[in-house]
Amino acid sequence: MKTIIKLSVVFGVILLLSCNPGTAQHSNPGFNDNQPPVKSSTKIQVALLLDASNSMDGLIEQAKSRLWNIVNTLTTLRFSEKTPDIEIALFMYGNDGIPARDNYIRELTPFTNDLDLISEKLFAINTNGGSEYCGAVIEQAIKKLDWGREQADMRLIYIAGNEPFTQGEVNYKEAVHDATEKDIYINTIYCGRYTEGIEGSWKDGADKGKGEYFNINPDARVVYIITPYDDEIQHCNDRLNRTYIFYGQGGSKRYKNQSQQDLNAASISSANVTERAVSKSKAVYNNSSWDLVDMIKDDASSLDKVDKKELPEEYSKLTTAELKKEIEKKSEERALIQKQINELATQRQNYINSQSKSTTSEDDLGKAINTSILNLARVKGYSSL
Repeated sequence: MKTIIKLSVVFGVILLLSCNPGTAQHSNPGFNDNQPPVKSSTKIQVALLLDASNSMDGLIEQAKSRLWNIVNTLTTLRFSEKTPDIEIALFMYGNDGIPARDNYIRELTPFTNDLDLISEKLFAINTNGGSEYCGAVIEQAIKKLDWGREQADMRLIYIAGNEPFTQGEVNYKEAVHDATEKDIYINTIYCGRYTEGIEGSWKDGADKGKGEYFNINPDARVVYIITPYDDEIQHCNDRLNRTYIFYGQGGSKRYKNQSQQDLNAASISSANVTERAVSKSKAVYNNSSWDLVDMIKDDASSLDKVDKKELPEEYSKLTTAELKKEIEKKSEERALIQKQINELATQRQNYINSQSKSTTSEDDLGKAINTSILNLARVKGYSSL
């Protein structure tokens, strides 16, 4: 593995990165204008391909540190004044704990809006070995994931690592070409010196993929700004958790996983658990597959199909009318808490913005991803709150 040398790059938008969003403008040969339109919501799909070889512990820590910050950036985007659906997929590659026949690549989650699942899988990554095949993991992400087909959809791949982009039997140029055919933007994040990434074809991968090239120091610690609003937001988060009513097979397990992911975020930093709480106050954090409050919002008639034996004990003996009243009560309580978190989050961000003017920090995975998301969003006609 290469020795990582610290180097800062000047960012625009979030950290003044000098980039040219115009390079991301291109035709969409993967779509047939004569096909009937797909009737679905506009999507933002983000596939994270993370090098999980021995030297990449710092990269994985940055991903854990920045997951909720990235989610919060995504929640600021609107298309035609509507909130798009957000889906995230997660792959790890370059890990010798995965069979060679699989090119040392594993899909940890397909595209999902289950943000707790993404967090769970991310925190379970252990680094090992080092055979990093960038072309192969991009190819798998293109072929295995269910990519949206709406013209307005944002389809993004972020691949991060530190070995030459040319390793493995799959030619990265062919994989990247296949991505552009489907209007998927390839963004590369090299963990090392800027010029090394160019020499290793990471910049060429981004250029050919109509995306952006970044370099970061993966061993740099993410700098957090503690604010006067963090404790109150976290207190709101505790109250928010108590508004969830699990149901169905596995509902209890997923309810417990929600708290576990709070603990995982807190294990990184106080700021990280605060960012997660802010994400949980947004519409993107939807748990209708196991929470009655979210389920009723999506389909009120589904309540008749719920097996009461699979509800928390205090709800299992209620009549349907009584249960509906309890759900409405929790829904109203949740809405008030989420509103409070949003108001506090606005004040928190204003405080961070004012403090950031006098502080400098190294570039990291999250800043690179947030920067390119906002740049591409403008190109695709999205607005940002």
